[in-house]
Amino acid sequence: MKLALFILFLSLVNIVNADDITDKNLQKQIELEKKYAKEQKFYQGKDYNLSEQEIDEETLKNVPDIKPDYDFDITDVYRDDI
Repeated sequence: MKLALFILFLSLVNIVNADDITDKNLQKQIELEKKYAKEQKFYQGKDYNLSEQEIDEETLKNVPDIKPDYDFDITDVYRDDI
């Protein structure tokens, strides 16, 4: 009889511990979801005014074109005598 009560007690303790673990995991997941929601709010950018960062296309006409150097030789990079 004592053994049966002891086993019953242990099983009840395990159920309580399992509930605690479940609650901890649930709280952890809720915190992760809050973090995800905060990040999504940032990435969607609905609350941010980025008009200050816009470029006036008229000013781009004053920027000179940089022509690429098509006469590039990779061996010059590895030469020691330059």
